[in-house]
Amino acid sequence: MTTEATLPSTSASPTARQVWTRARGVALALVLLLVAAVAIAVVRSDARHGELDPRSADPYGSRAVAELLADRGVDTRVVTTLDEAAAAAGPDTTLLVAVPDLLTASQQTRLHAAFVQSGGRTVLVSSGSSSVERLAPGVTADPATSFDSTLDPDCELPAARRAGSADTGGIRYTTTHLNADECYTSERLATLLRLPAPSGDGDTVLLGSPDILLNDRLDRHGNASLALQLLGSRPHLVWYLPSLADASAASEEGERGLFDLLPSGWLWGTLQLFIAAALAALWRARRLGPLVPEKLPVAIRASETVEGRARLYRKANARDRAAAALRSTTRTRLAPLVGVPAPQAHAPEALLPALSAHLQGDGQSLHTLLFGPPPGDDAALIKLADQLDALEREVRRP
Repeated sequence: MTTEATLPSTSASPTARQVWTRARGVALALVLLLVAAVAIAVVRSDARHGELDPRSADPYGSRAVAELLADRGVDTRVVTTLDEAAAAAGPDTTLLVAVPDLLTASQQTRLHAAFVQSGGRTVLVSSGSSSVERLAPGVTADPATSFDSTLDPDCELPAARRAGSADTGGIRYTTTHLNADECYTSERLATLLRLPAPSGDGDTVLLGSPDILLNDRLDRHGNASLALQLLGSRPHLVWYLPSLADASAASEEGERGLFDLLPSGWLWGTLQLFIAAALAALWRARRLGPLVPEKLPVAIRASETVEGRARLYRKANARDRAAAALRSTTRTRLAPLVGVPAPQAHAPEALLPALSAHLQGDGQSLHTLLFGPPPGDDAALIKLADQLDALEREVRRP
């Protein structure tokens, strides 16, 4: 007796068109997400290009105040390294530090040591709690910012009184210095603070907000007057824009990784995306529970049902279950043909002798075919199906 396949086998592998049909929705979503990310990055880069840069004419740049200072005979020089900023400090120089919080702790200490006895003026713009204690000892930044953006002077500082109301609302400061000028107060805390140097004519000015220096805010209230008086008291203005590429920061803190350079907003945004994806997966996940029989609204051909189950087995890589289903169904159909009761159809000791007597074949090969181990690959599974089909046809042959 032979049990080899005599009919051509049918491949259940999905075609390229089927793969594309299934994956095109995900691919389109990924492309749209990538395009949106690039668009947002471009828009943000254009809007914030040169922020607080005296060379930038963007709304958030400071070119307007630099040109007004030039008309008054004050030359402005931009520096991006700590060494340049420290070397520029002097009695005839105003040193403006644009974003003090970008400096490392050791950079802040070095910068304070350079300007504290220089006799010049130092302007710290939006110095937060991570930098103000080192750059201006005795000053503390309040964690709550001002609710109002436009404030009145409320102090005796001549520059503030001449300027009048200005957009200084932002970080608020408290100080232990008794001779400090506390101006533009919000809830009794100053948003502009002037600290005279321990000796000489130098001083340090803390601005809670950069608004009075920005191009699109310079013409409002007394912003221009206050900015020109604070930055034009010396003939030279050094505009320090801290940079991540500064060699002093790299040598002091070591090489920074990619995540150290990412803004915290991007990290929080990525975390929110992961949480949203997890919730969507939980919402759309397979519900585990008891199977509920339901009548189909239409009749489905047996061949379609077989192909559907075959694809599910293939997708789950469940060759063992597929082989067990094929063998069980074959044994159920063969038992009544050889005179074996249906309850004993899956007992080798009852079914195999009856089959051997009917076919006069090798009982060991029948045992392997009907009760053997699961196939090792898809080719073996297809071969098993063909052999079972050939065996059933052989038994049914008159």
